[in-house]
Amino acid sequence: MKTASMILDRDFAIGRIDRRIYGSFIEHLGRAVYGGIYEPGHPAADGNGFRRDVIAMVRRLSVPVVRYPGGNFVSGFHWEDSVGPRAERPRRLDLAWATTETNEVGLHEFVDWARQADTDVMYAVNLGTRGADAARNVVEYANHPSGSFFSDLRVQNGAKEPFNIKLWCLGNEMDGPWQICGKTAFEYGRLANETAKVMKLVDPSIEVVACGSSSREMPGYGAWEYQMLDECYDNIDYVSLHRYYGNRDHNTPAFLARSVEMELFIREVASICDAVGAKKRSPKKLGLSFDEWNVWYHSNAQDQEIVKADKWNRALPLLEDIYNFEDALLVGSMLLTLLRNADRVKIACLAQLVNVIAPIMTRNGGGVWAQTIYWPLMQASRYGRGTSLRPVTQSPTYDCADLEGVPLLDAAATLDDDGSVTLFAVNRDLAEDIALTVDLRAFGTLRVVEHSVLHHDDVKAVNTEAAPDTVAPAAGDPGVMENGRLTVRMPSLSWNVIRLAKG
Repeated sequence: MKTASMILDRDFAIGRIDRRIYGSFIEHLGRAVYGGIYEPGHPAADGNGFRRDVIAMVRRLSVPVVRYPGGNFVSGFHWEDSVGPRAERPRRLDLAWATTETNEVGLHEFVDWARQADTDVMYAVNLGTRGADAARNVVEYANHPSGSFFSDLRVQNGAKEPFNIKLWCLGNEMDGPWQICGKTAFEYGRLANETAKVMKLVDPSIEVVACGSSSREMPGYGAWEYQMLDECYDNIDYVSLHRYYGNRDHNTPAFLARSVEMELFIREVASICDAVGAKKRSPKKLGLSFDEWNVWYHSNAQDQEIVKADKWNRALPLLEDIYNFEDALLVGSMLLTLLRNADRVKIACLAQLVNVIAPIMTRNGGGVWAQTIYWPLMQASRYGRGTSLRPVTQSPTYDCADLEGVPLLDAAATLDDDGSVTLFAVNRDLAEDIALTVDLRAFGTLRVVEHSVLHHDDVKAVNTEAAPDTVAPAAGDPGVMENGRLTVRMPSLSWNVIRLAKG
């Protein structure tokens, strides 16, 4: 058995944890909406066609915010198509995903669903085929009380009270050549600046997110952020980051190390934000919105065949990754990375929520179940509150193809306002358990409330409708607390949550 040690102290504070880092994403893509959250005629559907069994699963995750309606979809979307009587809404070709959008679920319906799911809406505006005028109009429609054209149109369409959407995305991945009407950094920066200005003139209480590079591998990465921010720094609040990982080579150690690269990505973008702020002599410090992140690679080949066979059909079963146990471990480490950067990352959205690269899967007409990645997100969202603490850790390390010194023990910790401490940790070792000693003397007398472990002997194990609990949390070693030090065993290849309370 390997050994590791950790010191935690209330003075090792990184920053307050913004609940919105546990957000998610629903795009008009695949079966995320139609066949996911919305399926009229399903035995579990409510009067509006929303599946109550799916809502229950979402509520269990405690998702604070859901990004909507895209994604690549939004760059060709007319928001006006999604309001008014359903029978009069147009059917549109979705050029992003080669399907037909029926607009059966629109802005009003999604806001109603979000309220049932106990979450807020993060709304994206189209800065591909459209611009500032459409953006300020949808803010007026959603948030202005009444007495103007678009706010009165909302009332006429059945919503007397404003939706009060407070978080807005200024387009999506605008540097991507795949994006409908993509932009150069200068073009996008100017457009984002003017769009943010007019949106905030309509509602000064909103916050806006500008598009960073679509990934760290983009040719213009870094230069895009700098030039874009040089144009819009003063009028935006957050910069977006997007990151997906895969394990096509079936190299589990290298795959589980990907979160190290994610941490570098966050620090690099934060540095560029600060460089632009320094150039402008601005006291403002931009936050980061990691509003797309996940594992995504399982479905790539099948998606090409589906589009080839059924192009322009409704709700094609696209991006339906079936997640295995090792995917859950990496998702856990990605959550730890977000927590360790809580001073800068204020929003994050696991992409996506239902069916499309998602923690929740459904069968049309059938059941709903939690994928393996559901569990780390649920536990982090429930227990990762208060202040993020920086653990001082001594751990064995390993090297992989492009990274050296990867710690076998990946960890983050939180101090809640009631004095409770939660330790989150991933043991990346394929074969050996880790005996971890944690120095907790700075917190007075603590007791272990729970040690939850997610582990399976087969890294490729998956959950299915027939066997939904194949990979699920179980009780772990409660450990031994002596003189303010906890010694606990963490199984090989495991996600661990240790909750400690006062007394």
